[in-house]
Amino acid sequence: MSQLDLALEAEVSTRHLSFLETGKAQPSRDMLLHLTETLAVPLRERNGILVAAGFAPVFGERRLDDPALAAARLAVETVLCGSEPSPALAVDRLWNVVSANKAATGLLRGVHPSLMEKPNALRLALHPQGVGPRIVNYAEWRAHILARLRHQIATSGDIELEALMKEVAAYPEPAQAGGRTPHTLDHAPFITPLRLRAGDAILSFMSVMTTFGTPVDITLSELAIETFFAADAQTAEALRTMAADAR
Repeated sequence: MSQLDLALEAEVSTRHLSFLETGKAQPSRDMLLHLTETLAVPLRERNGILVAAGFAPVFGERRLDDPALAAARLAVETVLCGSEPSPALAVDRLWNVVSANKAATGLLRGVHPSLMEKPNALRLALHPQGVGPRIVNYAEWRAHILARLRHQIATSGDIELEALMKEVAAYPEPAQAGGRTPHTLDHAPFITPLRLRAGDAILSFMSVMTTFGTPVDITLSELAIETFFAADAQTAEALRTMAADAR
């Protein structure tokens, strides 16, 4: 974004913005908050910018089990339970799984126990001892996941995300994953599906992300719920059957 584009978007003068950028003028706390909001800077990084400018951090970071976040936790569990029989899980900024519904847990059967001790959605998806060997379009889904990670890193500059990226990108492709399949759109011509082998069936999912709309707490701003909805009638029927069998 050019200086002029930012000035127009933030509704400040280009002269003032230029003075801030060159150090001829010092930004106020409100101006920093306004500019970082305009640039959609993640809340964690906004705190860092405020500290660098000599101001106290504004955005708190509570644990998800903090009593103050009880209503938010209830909202997360409501979305997870309400998504069934579609698999859904809630993850933090590093893709650590903080909660999941029964449907998601069912699809993780057979994953190596070590991956379930501190479950991470990306490790579960791409690790050779995770779900990876059952992903029919593994190469396609891996490329999708890594693209999402690169976007997150470009937005946040998070060194922990960079380390996670290097780790999962180095995983070998599972021998049972069906090789490098071309981009197939047989079941969902409008989206890249996750095609997962379950017994003799191939289940096809489309992924939908849900986030809090107006968070002012870092934990909530970094929390996301990923729901895997059926991308075809066969998968929808299979999910209903699995949910009935689990009762």
